[in-house]
Amino acid sequence: MIDYDKVLSGKIKSIKPSGIRKFFDIAGTMEGVISLGVGEPDFSTPWVIRKAAIQVLERKHIIYGPNKGVAPLRKAVSSRIEKKHGAHYNPDSEIIVTVGGSEAIDLAVRGIVDPGDEVLIVEPCFVCYAPLVELSGGVAVPVPTKIENNFKLTADDLKDKITDRTKLLILPFPNNPTGAIMTKEDLEPIADLLRDTNIMILSDEIYSELTYGRKHFSIIELEGMQERTIYVNGFSKAYAMTGWRLGYVAAPEPIISQIAKIHQYGIMCSPYISQNAAVEALSSCDSEIAKMVDEYNTRRRFLVKEFNRIGLDCFDPEGAFYVFPSIKKSGLSSEEFCERLLYEEKVAVVPGSAFGESGEGFIRISYAYSLKHLMEAMNRIERFMQKLEAEHNENKIGS
Repeated sequence: MIDYDKVLSGKIKSIKPSGIRKFFDIAGTMEGVISLGVGEPDFSTPWVIRKAAIQVLERKHIIYGPNKGVAPLRKAVSSRIEKKHGAHYNPDSEIIVTVGGSEAIDLAVRGIVDPGDEVLIVEPCFVCYAPLVELSGGVAVPVPTKIENNFKLTADDLKDKITDRTKLLILPFPNNPTGAIMTKEDLEPIADLLRDTNIMILSDEIYSELTYGRKHFSIIELEGMQERTIYVNGFSKAYAMTGWRLGYVAAPEPIISQIAKIHQYGIMCSPYISQNAAVEALSSCDSEIAKMVDEYNTRRRFLVKEFNRIGLDCFDPEGAFYVFPSIKKSGLSSEEFCERLLYEEKVAVVPGSAFGESGEGFIRISYAYSLKHLMEAMNRIERFMQKLEAEHNENKIGS
């Protein structure tokens, strides 16, 4: 009888499953749960995008397509980046269309990292970065951000982590899970620190269209930064296209020419229907994005106000669609808080510790859900906090 423990890769076995999916999967087995754990827009993909996909289907000629992506989409992506950030990428040699932003991140990491290389990862952050670095043989080095700095990366924090083995900095802003952003003034000291090094930047800007009160600023807009940045973006969040699985990576030609080989052998090409529909997304959906952002902003303000009202200090996010309230006053760890909240009040949220050690003491709640669901969830969370306070008072009396 085969011993699977000996067959399976030791590296794979050592990697923990996603902390986000853990609570989502448990919630799926329970009745009456309000699940606020997964960052998936509750809006339908705009009709003009769906219509474009239908037109592709009606032509009946659904093909693999070029490895790097269909030419009209690569040109549209190039135009979009130039319009937004004033940075030009050659659509023929500096852009690859990928299966979601996740593949773009994987390509960037595998194209840069050799065994033993150190990768600086700004935390708290999305759960995929460190495992992808480890799968490439690299060493993930967390760079914690602090609430007193509005969860922004500072040059001082970064400088302390740089060594002669540092190869890459992963810069995930607007940030998942905190909702923090980086302004031009925030990024300039980071650029000054890196400008005369060989350290590359992976700038994950998947939430760049979802900001509140100010426009997103990319590090590629600063002098000398485009040449050392691998720019990642996609369609899942801004265009409510999660299931279409479409992202892209833009980088200097020497990098694209190499990571294209990984894409060729591992994926071959992104979905042809999705790519053709995405051309329409880039050309005619800015007003649809604006409507979604307005609704997200309403939900954002509601949650921040409610968490602060019930005594859980909540950072005011300026981007993405998450709030990251502190639950330290509860006396529970992030994991304990989320488990009890799920089983006792049937609300599924994600422990901050799933996003790195610096996320301990916080929870992540997605507001990519209706205001009705959020209002009921807050009623249950308030009831849960009252229960914890009663338990605390009973323990004090008992002691």
